Amino acid sequence: MNKKFFETLTEDNCVLAMIDHQTGLMVGVRDFDQASIQANIQGLCELATTMHIPSIITASMPEGPNGPVMPEIFEALPEANYVPRAGEVNAWDSEEFVKAIKATGKKKIIMAGIVTDVCLMFPAIAAVEAGFDVYAVIDASGTWNKTVQEASIHRMNQAGVKISSWASVLAEIMKDWRSEKAMELGQILAKHTSYKWVVQSFMAQQKG
Repeated sequence: MNKKFFETLTEDNCVLAMIDHQTGLMVGVRDFDQASIQANIQGLCELATTMHIPSIITASMPEGPNGPVMPEIFEALPEANYVPRAGEVNAWDSEEFVKAIKATGKKKIIMAGIVTDVCLMFPAIAAVEAGFDVYAVIDASGTWNKTVQEASIHRMNQAGVKISSWASVLAEIMKDWRSEKAMELGQILAKHTSYKWVVQSFMAQQKG
């Protein structure tokens, strides 16, 4: 039995990799509406900052047609290591990117990318082959349509990549509502998901 599939994420055992969330690529995302995917991306980044998870941002030829990284990502991850790539399609083919991942000393990678079927899937599979435990955050990634998304999920599953959502990653890392960061993490959920109605209802009851 491969025990790595039963190990849980903690703030101490993982690194976040945000891959190719470039403005030109964002335009083509159709498996999520633009407001939702932007909220999911920001929520994932804010989680990493709140829990002090080391983060790496990368982009392939940001001066080219794919454009620069969404500015919201840099704002949400002010201490992230930015690794622009000369042109490698698969980020794992970039020595600088792999070096940045390995320098964190973490064996679990929380990974998101645009587009899902290339910028996320290729490095996710390559990282698993290299011995890393990869969590592909599917709702902080995006691609041309749902069919392409589903095909990408199947291929990543076959390679041993763990498919997740950003809220699931948050809950797994938080682990307990009594943790010292629980209120901050709950506020991130409230800010970017319909969980805000739960928080608003709870706060109203407290005032009553």
